Amino acid sequence: MLQTKNLSPNKLSLLTAFCLSLPVGIAFCFVTEHMYVGLLAFAVNLIGSYLLIRFVLESFIYRKIKLIYKFIYQTKASKREEMYYKYILPKKSIDEVREDVEHWAEERKEEIEILRSNETYRKEFLQNLSHEFKTPIFTIQGYVDTLLDGALENPSVNRKFLENASKNVERMVNLISDLDEITKLESGEQPLYKENFIIQDLIKYVFETLSIKAAARNIKCTIKKGCEQPLYVFADKEKISRVLINLVENATKYGRTDGSIVASIYKTDEQHVLIEISDDGIGIAEEHLTRVFERFYRTDRGRSRNVGGTGLGLSICKHIIEAHGQTIHVRSTVDVGTSIGFTLEARKD
Repeated sequence: MLQTKNLSPNKLSLLTAFCLSLPVGIAFCFVTEHMYVGLLAFAVNLIGSYLLIRFVLESFIYRKIKLIYKFIYQTKASKREEMYYKYILPKKSIDEVREDVEHWAEERKEEIEILRSNETYRKEFLQNLSHEFKTPIFTIQGYVDTLLDGALENPSVNRKFLENASKNVERMVNLISDLDEITKLESGEQPLYKENFIIQDLIKYVFETLSIKAAARNIKCTIKKGCEQPLYVFADKEKISRVLINLVENATKYGRTDGSIVASIYKTDEQHVLIEISDDGIGIAEEHLTRVFERFYRTDRGRSRNVGGTGLGLSICKHIIEAHGQTIHVRSTVDVGTSIGFTLEARKD
């Protein structure tokens, strides 16, 4: 059975011309009572109808379709595209053209959704950035104005005000430094200096570095039992140290007093090592888990600005790990705790 769904314009023209010419040829046979006259009439009508129908299709319908394709690509046609329009496009069926247009529309829809998402993220980022800068600036301005209004001559408050102003200046410096580091990581301006090193040794060093902060809340930092066997990773030691410091600092801030921070290290296969830093603190609600690595994003429970920090720590971690070509993830349950893990390349000889 003839399939008419995917006919090309040429085949469609021929089929239509045949359907028109056949009754004409039969009619001439009956009228003239000569078969050769009927066949001649059929052939002449077939050729004429075919050429006319093909001309109409290509001149009116496919000219419009070519304009649609040019609109889709939105560029001046190259020689290759002109050849496509001239020789390949006319051979396509209407259904094939429809599929191309639908595919293009689906791609544009996805792009629009991404643009909308990026615009929402941009607005939130600018709002958060404004707030992060505005708070210390207004605080510094308040202390300076108070000192200039006479408090500078009061020894009981002048030093305290200057110290508080200095802390806010330091907060701004840290904020700018973190933003600068993220920008360099995104642009690739910070090269990676990879080397083989034992990841457990680096974790122990980070635990010792932050031992005073952990001791202040009586939090115990340990490596999980069964994970003590030294594992080599191939990575930028300094940048991975930054990742671990950020994760352990977060675990210290949001972990439970008298709780624990546990580091787990696993060799997932011959090429990768998984490192996880876990705490038994307040946890993160499920609706926040997909956004915790965004810049300045803070959950509405416990992870507020009064805890300190720039709000860029996890974002920096994500950029560093992705710069290594690896992945970072988070698992958390409210009032149970949080585990943040990332992968690194295993030792390379």
